[in-house]
Amino acid sequence: MPFPERLIQGYRAFAEDRLPVEQARYQELADEGQRPEVMVIGCCDSRVSPSVIFDTRPGELFTVRNVANLVPPYSVDEGHHGVSAAVEFAVQALQVQHIVVLGHGRCGGVRAFAESSPPLAASDFIGKWVELLKPAAAAAGPRSQFATLAEYLAALEHQSVVASIDNLMTFPYVRDRVQRGILGVHGAFFEVATGLLTVYDPETRTFASAAGAAHARNFSQPRF
Repeated sequence: MPFPERLIQGYRAFAEDRLPVEQARYQELADEGQRPEVMVIGCCDSRVSPSVIFDTRPGELFTVRNVANLVPPYSVDEGHHGVSAAVEFAVQALQVQHIVVLGHGRCGGVRAFAESSPPLAASDFIGKWVELLKPAAAAAGPRSQFATLAEYLAALEHQSVVASIDNLMTFPYVRDRVQRGILGVHGAFFEVATGLLTVYDPETRTFASAAGAAHARNFSQPRF
């Protein structure tokens, strides 16, 4: 199959419109390397692009994306650890000042875990990966206490962010920098249906509008 025509068209638009504006920025990044202050750990869902949501320029975000925006607990073994490698590079080499775990509504990975969906292939990579959601499920509580499946999924999606934050704190160099006040670890949640972004408050263990309550009132409630 040929290279996707939509991507070629998109690149042409980029080359004609944005690249001339950003050319000096790209040259600076090529000459001096990247120095992002923020790492974002997000979901690979096509609807939730960190660079679009946060309206960032090239070089501003160091991003890793995976199914359900999960971070495994720190572990040193012979396995391949893509997310852990990205965290290690962001913190140890790039010395980012912030790590943001970005969750989102309508997450297929979370739904697959909640519904115990059958494997898509014999390898069942997805099923094994979303087992990392077990602590989030325990924190959300049993499915029976929610009036609808949609409410349960929303709770589980939010708790997945908290669980990933907890797992980040098992990385010694993350924990050390947080304790010294030179690294912040944050949670955020993007509601696909409305575009509302909320931020996690570890003291109240709740999510509130990133831009304030008045801003949140401008968004309609999501339809489940």
